[in-house]
Amino acid sequence: MASRRLAMIPQESAGWELPDWQRQQADLVTDPAELLALLELEASDLPASLVAARDFPVRVPRSYVALMAKGDPHDPLLRQVLSVPAELEAVPGYGADPLEEGEHTPVPGLLHKYHGRALLVVTGACAVHCRYCFRRHFPYQSHLSGKRWEQAVAWLAARQDINEVILSGGDPLTLTNRRLAQLLAALAEIPHLRRLRIHSRTPVVIPERLDDELLALVSGPRWRTVLVTHANHPREISDALVNRCREWQRAGVTLLNQSVLLAGVNDRVDTLVGLSDRLHEAGILPYYLHQLDKVAGAAHFVVEDEVALTLHKGLRARLPGFLVPRLSREEPGEPAKTVLAG
Repeated sequence: MASRRLAMIPQESAGWELPDWQRQQADLVTDPAELLALLELEASDLPASLVAARDFPVRVPRSYVALMAKGDPHDPLLRQVLSVPAELEAVPGYGADPLEEGEHTPVPGLLHKYHGRALLVVTGACAVHCRYCFRRHFPYQSHLSGKRWEQAVAWLAARQDINEVILSGGDPLTLTNRRLAQLLAALAEIPHLRRLRIHSRTPVVIPERLDDELLALVSGPRWRTVLVTHANHPREISDALVNRCREWQRAGVTLLNQSVLLAGVNDRVDTLVGLSDRLHEAGILPYYLHQLDKVAGAAHFVVEDEVALTLHKGLRARLPGFLVPRLSREEPGEPAKTVLAG
């Protein structure tokens, strides 16, 4: 993997040089035992954690580990990334494809569920593995093999009714700027595509990914670009992320955030209020607060609707309307997300 990355980087007088964000993405914590040791925690459940990590490995940037509290086994950031025994429990109603995405794939690598927009699965890689991820069982190998983008781009070009393309994955911002430039150049040739949307958690765990070269790629006159970040807790909004997002906002990129309501992470009004306040400091508007997608291995994160609605009522009582995300659920077969509270 490292040799392929190096082949994409120009050689300079000082020798081969990787951007800082790529070095961070290559230097990850992948062993639950190391993660616990870094946080000075006991490893009482380590054997089961290792088993839970076999099918969905632990993958955490060290910059994200640095945001966690040492000595706290219930740290809300740790809870999102540490494999735990509860993932091994089979729970009725939780499956491998909770949104039935396999039913909405006209060509490999492309999902078309909603009117006027389509989603490109541009990579299976992520900078961090979130244990509640609804695509943790996604068959990336069948979507990204061969000429992985050509069929999808051709399908988009033939569909005049599609005016927005969404880059997703995996995480599209794990790709190099060079690879993204190739994809964007192909998409730019399709005249009826007017909006570019990028969904990414990478800036939250590696803020340096929002570099000047990437900004130049997405903020030119061709696109009205929307970057949708994924932060679930106010401590995830580092000062580095705030500074980078303000630069992107000044460049005309629309910044939104989607969160997932997670038991033991952000299921408190104070936490959600703090998240909205911190997002606003970064120039990011809260967009959706999602109810958990029922993916196998994530049932221990669920927050019941009654509790979720009470939390949302508390948000409305304490925040101006523009800082209150819509409490929503994605349901298979529906023409749009189901809004539980606006």
